[in-house]
Amino acid sequence: MPQFFIHRPVFAWVVALFIILAGVIAIPKLPVAHYPSVAPSSVTITATYPGATPQTMNDAVLSLIERELSSVKNLLYFESTADASGSASVTATFKPGTNPELAQVDVQNRLKAVEPRLPQAVRQDGLSVESASSSFLMIVGLSSEDGRFDEIALNDYMARNIVEELRRIDGVGRVQLFGAEQAMRIWIDPEKLIAFGLSVNDLSTAITEQNAPIVPGSIGASPSMPGQKVTSLLTAQGQLSTPEEFAAIILCSNVDGSNVVLGDVARVELGAQSYGFSNRENGQPATAAAIQLAPGANAVRTAEGVQARLAELNQALPAGMKSSIPFNTAPFVKVSIEKVIHTLIEAMVLVFLVMLLFLQNIRYTLIPALVAPIALLGTFTVMLLAGFSINVLTMFGMVLAIGIIVDDAIVVVENVERIMAKEGLSPKDATIKAMKEITGAVVGITLVLTVVFIPMAFSSGSVGVIYQQFALAMVVSILFSAFLALSLTPALCATLLKPIKLGHHDKGGFFGWFNRALARMTTRYESRVGKLVARSGRVMVVFVVIAGVLVFAFRQLPSAFLPEEDQGYFMTSIQLPANATTERTLDVVKAYEEYVMARPAVDGNMSILGFGFSGSGENTALAFTTLKEWGKRDGATAASEAEGAQAAMSQLNEGTVMSMLPPAIDELGTKSGFTMFLQDRRNQGPAALKAAETTLLELAAQSKVVSDVYSDGLPAGASIRLDIDRQKAEALGVSFANISEILSTAMGSSYINDFPNEGRMQQVIMQADESARMQVDDVLKLHVLNSRGGMVSLSEVVTPVWDETPLQMVRYLGYAAASISGSAAAGASTGEAMAEMERLAQQLPPGFAVAWTGQSLQERQSAAQAPMLVALSILAVFLVLAALYESWTIPLSVILVVPLGLLGAVAAMLLRDLPNDVFFKVGMVTVIGLSAKNAILIVEFAKQLREQGKGLMEAAVEAASLRLRPILMTSLAFGLGVVPLMVAFGASAKPPSMR
Repeated sequence: MPQFFIHRPVFAWVVALFIILAGVIAIPKLPVAHYPSVAPSSVTITATYPGATPQTMNDAVLSLIERELSSVKNLLYFESTADASGSASVTATFKPGTNPELAQVDVQNRLKAVEPRLPQAVRQDGLSVESASSSFLMIVGLSSEDGRFDEIALNDYMARNIVEELRRIDGVGRVQLFGAEQAMRIWIDPEKLIAFGLSVNDLSTAITEQNAPIVPGSIGASPSMPGQKVTSLLTAQGQLSTPEEFAAIILCSNVDGSNVVLGDVARVELGAQSYGFSNRENGQPATAAAIQLAPGANAVRTAEGVQARLAELNQALPAGMKSSIPFNTAPFVKVSIEKVIHTLIEAMVLVFLVMLLFLQNIRYTLIPALVAPIALLGTFTVMLLAGFSINVLTMFGMVLAIGIIVDDAIVVVENVERIMAKEGLSPKDATIKAMKEITGAVVGITLVLTVVFIPMAFSSGSVGVIYQQFALAMVVSILFSAFLALSLTPALCATLLKPIKLGHHDKGGFFGWFNRALARMTTRYESRVGKLVARSGRVMVVFVVIAGVLVFAFRQLPSAFLPEEDQGYFMTSIQLPANATTERTLDVVKAYEEYVMARPAVDGNMSILGFGFSGSGENTALAFTTLKEWGKRDGATAASEAEGAQAAMSQLNEGTVMSMLPPAIDELGTKSGFTMFLQDRRNQGPAALKAAETTLLELAAQSKVVSDVYSDGLPAGASIRLDIDRQKAEALGVSFANISEILSTAMGSSYINDFPNEGRMQQVIMQADESARMQVDDVLKLHVLNSRGGMVSLSEVVTPVWDETPLQMVRYLGYAAASISGSAAAGASTGEAMAEMERLAQQLPPGFAVAWTGQSLQERQSAAQAPMLVALSILAVFLVLAALYESWTIPLSVILVVPLGLLGAVAAMLLRDLPNDVFFKVGMVTVIGLSAKNAILIVEFAKQLREQGKGLMEAAVEAASLRLRPILMTSLAFGLGVVPLMVAFGASAKPPSMR
C-alpha cells in the first residue's frame, strides 16, 4: 500500500480530504456533554396520599407496588421512600443497556395490575411514572419585581404557562414544580358545622352534586320534526368557577324557607393546591421548577433549548413578573469541553516543538503536524456514527492520542531522513526504502496500541460505558494514524522533502549542540546496553525484583471512582428537628442566605423549603448556591466555599446544615462521597434498625478513615397516636367510616372534584381552617354525625397518646433500610472509606447488611474489574505479537518491558498521593501500549539485523542504538503532549491520575 500512494500522491490527498470533510460535517452534529450517559436506566414512580403517615404509605402503597416490580424484566435494584408530606416514590434501576422507554412501559403495565388495590385518594391523584436523571440540569425561576404577584400567583402562572412548554423540549425528562397551581380551597369552621348540625360528608355531597357539568344538547337536532328549520345549542352553567359561586352552594333548607349555604360554615378562596413547598431566589420570594434530563439526552443542547423557549415565553410575561435561571449546570459542561479543547491545542503545539527539535526542519515537522489533525477529524466522524458525544472522556482520550498518533508519522519521517542523510538517496527513493523497513513496525505498533484498549470495551456497568468512550477515541484515532502513515505520510515525504547532503547534522548553533549531545548520549547508551546484554542473568534478577515491587506498590494504591471537580456550585441541605414548622425552617434559611450572599465568590442562591434529596417535609430545605465564573473568584473554589458555609452554619443551634459538592457524574447520585443502605435483612423492626444505624454512625465518628458520616434521611419525631374506641363508637351510633372521613378531611385534606378556572381544570379541596388544626384539643373538638342524626364529639371515642413515629420510611430491594452518606477523611480515598464502613458494619448485630448504590456501586464494580482489565490488555498484546511475528519468544521480550513502564506510573501516583480511579486505569492501559510500542521498534529492527546475519547480542545492541532517537522523539512528544493536563486549572482540570 505505501508504494501505491508514493507513486500516486494526489490519490492520497483526495482520501485525506474526504476524511477532513467528513470530520468537519460531523463535529457540529455531535452532542456535547460533561460525561457520557453512564447511569443505568431508571424509572421513578411517584404517588401522593394527602395526610397519610409514612407507615400508611409503606403498607398501603409501596409494598403493593414493590411486589409487582420484582418481576419486571432486566431490573437491577429498586429503592423506595415515603415521608410525612404524604408523598412516596419508588425508583427502579435497570441493567445497563436496557431501553429506558421499554422499561417505563413495562413498569406502567405492572402498575395496572396493582392500581385497583391502591387507596382511592392515591388513584384520584394518579401514579406518575417518569424516566429522568436523578439530579437537576437547571432550575427555572419566576419572581415578582414589584411584589404585585404573590407566591400562589407565581406558582399558578408557572404551572399554566411555563411547565408544560418546558416538558415539550427535546431532552427534558421531567419538570418538577416546587409549588402548586391554584385550587378552590374550602376552609371548614368545625364549630359552625356543629351549630348547623352538618357533617363533612354533607358538604362533600353538596359540592359534588352542585359542581357538576351539564350537557343539555341542542334543540331541533336530527332526527327532527318535519318543517324544523333551525337548530340551536343549549347551554347551562353546571360547574362553578368563582369563590362566590362556591360559597353560595346550598347545604340544606330550613322550614322557614331560609337556606344554609357553604359560606355559612366555611371560608372559600382561590388558594394553592398544596402548601408543601416555598421558594426563595437570592433572599426574595419566588417560585421554581427543576428540569431533569431524559436518559441519554444532550445536556448542553437541552439547556440551550430551555433558554431559547424561555426567551420566547418572556415576551408574554405580565408586567411585574420576571423569569430567571438561578441554577444551571450546562455552563460547566461547556467550560469543561472548551478547557479540554484548549489543552488539546496546547498539546499539539508542544508535540510540534518536539518534532522540530529532533528533525530540525520545518518540512519534516510539517508532515506529522498535518497528519495528526486529519486523524482526529476522522475520529469525530466515527464518534457520530457510533452515537457517542463530545465529552470530557472522549476529549481526554484525544489529548492522550495526540502523542500517539504522531508516532507513526514521526517513525516514517525519521527513517526517511536517516536514509537520505546516510545514503544520499532522493526523497522518493529514500521513502520507498524506508517504508520497506518500517511497514511491519507500523503495523505491529498499530495492532498493539489497538488491541490494548479493546478489553476496556467489554467492561460491564457504568464503568464499561466510560471505558468504551476512551477506547473508541483512542483506537479509532490510532487506526486513522496508521492508515495515514501508510498512505498520506509517505506521499508527503516523497513530494515535500528536499534532498539533503551527507553530514547535514553537522550544524552550528543550538541545533548543532543538540545533535552532538544526542550523538554522545547514543554512544554511551549503546555501550551500556552492550554491558547489560552481556549480564542478562543479573538483569533478569533485577527485573523480577522490580516486578515484585510493582505488585506491592499497586496494592497500596487507594481506590476511587472519579475525581471531584469544581462544577461551579454546591448544595446545602438544611434539616431541623422532626417537629419543626416551616416558620422555623425559614429562619435558618434566611441566616444561610445572609451568609452566602455576602460572599464575594457567590453569584446567586436558590432555596427550596420543604424539599430535600433525603425527603420532604416542613423541617427540610435545600439550597443551590452558584459561584461566579472560575476566573472571577480570586482563587475561591466550590469546595472551599462549601466548607466555609458549613463552618459558619455550625454555630446555629437549630438543626443540621450540610454543604456538599455534586457527584462527578450527576446521573449516579445527588452528592459526592459515598452512599449506602443499611438493610434490615431479618425484619427486626424500625427500632432495631434505628439502633443499628446509631451504632454505625457512632463507630464511624471514631474512625480516622471516614468523615461527615450522617443519616441521609428524616429523623423520627414526636407524634400523636389517636386510639379509637370502636366499641364505644358503635354504641353511640358512630360508624368508623365517618370517623375516618372527618379526620382525613379536616386534618389532612379531601379532594372533591374539579372546577374550570380561566380555561384550566383545577381541584376543589376541602380542609379545616388553620385555626382548627393547631392543637390536639382541636382534633378532639371535631364532631361526627351518628346514625340517629345527632352530633358526637371525637373526644368521646378518641384518646390521644404521645408517641415517636418515623417521619420517613426507606426500603431497598424490599428490605427496610436506612440511607447513610459520608465522605473519605483527608488523605483517604473513597475506596478506603467504603472498605472502612463495611468493616464497621460487621460489628453490628446479625441480620444487618450493607448495600452500595449509585456512584458507590459503580466504584465497587470498577475496582473489581481493574486487575482483569490489565491482565486482558497484556494478554491481547502478547497474542497479537505472537501472530504477527510467528513466534512465542519475540512477543515475550516485548511484554517484559511493560512492568517497567507501569512501575513509573504507580510510583508517581504514590508520590502524589493519588487514588487508583477510572482515569488512572485508562492511563495504565495506555502505558502498557506505549511500553510495548517502544519495544516493538527495537525488536523489529533487531529481527531484521538478525536476518542479515548479525549475531543475537550485536543485533540487539545495534537495534537499540538505531531506534533511540525515534523512541526519544515519540516518548518526549507523548510526555509533553500530556503536560497541559498536568498544569491545567479551572473547570475540568481535576483528573490528575491521567497525568
